Amino acid sequence: MKSYEVAAIVVAAVLGLDAVVHVYWLTGRTWPARDVRALSRVVLNAEVPFTPRVLLPLIVVLIGGAGLVLARADLLGGWLPGWLPGWVPTVGTLAVATGAFVRGGAGIVWAAGIGASRDTAFYRLNLIAYTPVCLALGGAATVVLTSS
Repeated sequence: MKSYEVAAIVVAAVLGLDAVVHVYWLTGRTWPARDVRALSRVVLNAEVPFTPRVLLPLIVVLIGGAGLVLARADLLGGWLPGWLPGWVPTVGTLAVATGAFVRGGAGIVWAAGIGASRDTAFYRLNLIAYTPVCLALGGAATVVLTSS
């Protein structure tokens, strides 16, 4: 297996897992927090409703991004519809890489204490999980993007 194929599988797995977590929240459950308000503060550092109107588009984007990255690495075995232009997986992979790097960059700013209080769960999760995962995701998507 080639390195860009492994990278694509990693990116798709992370995006897929994130989609599953969002589906879980769609059921009304609030793990790892006690309620929706606390969940929003832990995950987003802001108060945002965890409603179908908010979560469903995110789930679609996450699954679509995963599929496009796999398609860019030619791992879907010709599953893409014939009417879909060939450049779409490349643009989708670029969007995944860009989005992950932007979130990673924001995470670095928050880790510096700008816009996030150092005594919150969000700050700690951002520092140990969100930012490193986003930067790694952006790097892996870039590997897929630059593959021939």
